[in-house]
Amino acid sequence: MSSMRSASVVAIAPAGRWMVDPARSNVQFSVRHVIGTLRGRFTDFEGVLEVDEDGVARAAGSVKAASINTNEPVRDGHLRDSPEFFDVERHPEITFSSMHVEHSDHGMPRVLGELTMLGVTRELALSVENHSALGDAQGEGAIALQLQGELNRKQFGLAWNQVMEAGGALVGDRVKIALEILAVRADPQ
Repeated sequence: MSSMRSASVVAIAPAGRWMVDPARSNVQFSVRHVIGTLRGRFTDFEGVLEVDEDGVARAAGSVKAASINTNEPVRDGHLRDSPEFFDVERHPEITFSSMHVEHSDHGMPRVLGELTMLGVTRELALSVENHSALGDAQGEGAIALQLQGELNRKQFGLAWNQVMEAGGALVGDRVKIALEILAVRADPQ
């Protein structure tokens, strides 16, 4: 997991250390494809959110690139192994580390951070679409977060494409990211 950085004060969770529960969370993506929208997910990931008593939040997370799943095994193998895509032998992880949290134009929090993929680091903004504190099945504290963002895959070196006979490209450049996170308290209250 990458190192965490300090963030500005916008409360997105109660004070404490919160660990992402991968069994009850999702890391998904979608990209325009010649036949519609290609959707996929990563199944092996971890993350932590730390909120201090003043509401300052720091977040970090990592995804194992080899856990990509688009429900097409041949395509998934190509995405994992090809130097044109994730090249997991050389770049096994995708990481995110927050820089700060701010209010967006529509009043909801927005997490600003750095995403590192294929050895390239770029800023990424994730809009917090929904957040709530709740109790989990064991009566312990839990928080639920829904975050969304978008990136240009070419900025990370994912430039492969194919021009279609009728014109246009096989794969779009814009990739939408959707995170549904349930995190449980990792520190005593």
